[in-house]
Parts: sequence; C-alpha cells; structure tokens
Amino acid sequence: MQRLEHMRHLDKHLVDELAHVARESVRAELREQTRGQRRRAALYAGSGAAALYAGAAVALSVGLALDLVLPGWAAALITAVILAALALVLRTAARPDTPGAATAGRAPAPGTGSAPVPPVPSTPPTVGADRTPDGDRG
Repeated sequence: MQRLEHMRHLDKHLVDELAHVARESVRAELREQTRGQRRRAALYAGSGAAALYAGAAVALSVGLALDLVLPGWAAALITAVILAALALVLRTAARPDTPGAATAGRAPAPGTGSAPVPPVPSTPPTVGADRTPDGDRG
C-alpha cells in the first residue's frame, strides 16, 4: 500500500514538472513571436505618422499656393474640399462593394431588405405511392 502511495506522488510530481516545462516553452515561443510583431507594429506606426505629416505639408502647400490668387478663406475652403474628396475616394477604394449589392456566395448587408433566393427545382416533387395525400404512410 505504501508503495502505491509513493508511485502516485511520483506521478503527480512528474505531471506537474511536465506541465511547467510545457508552459515555459510556450511562453518563450510566444515571447519570441511577439517581439518581432511589436517591432513591425512600431515601424508601421512611425510610417503612418510620417505620412500624416507629409500629407499635412502638402495640404498646407496647396492652401498657400491658392492663397496667392484667392482670399485666405477661399483657399482654406478649397483645400478642405480637396481633402474631403480625397478621403471619399480612398474610402470608396477601401470598400469597393456598394452597400445594397450582394455578391455571389455572400449574404446581403443587414438592413438592405434583399434576401437570397433559394434555388427552384426543375421538376415538381412527386408523392410516393405508399403515402397518403397528407404525407403519412398508409
């Protein structure tokens, strides 16, 4: 009896040790993967910030160029309209599907009112000879 208790204790110890080693190896692997992803995310963030400032500089240049021939308020208004149109074009390019159109294999957008139509069989279904008109077996 004593030996059986000793074996259970060893088994429990072995299982705990194995679980600890597995957890540590998974943690190390995840740490290594996330390190690369963090670096890539930081580079994307820096790239986005630089692009934002470049866009602001271009918008300022357009506004100042228009200010040479127009009043300041008109130049600012025209620049704002150009930026709004650019934003609309970029948003449309990001989402090429029109809201009301459903493409093949996809459900329609919620709230559009159009539902997919099920296929229609080429021949009507036939009622077997062993069935009554109400569908029960006779």
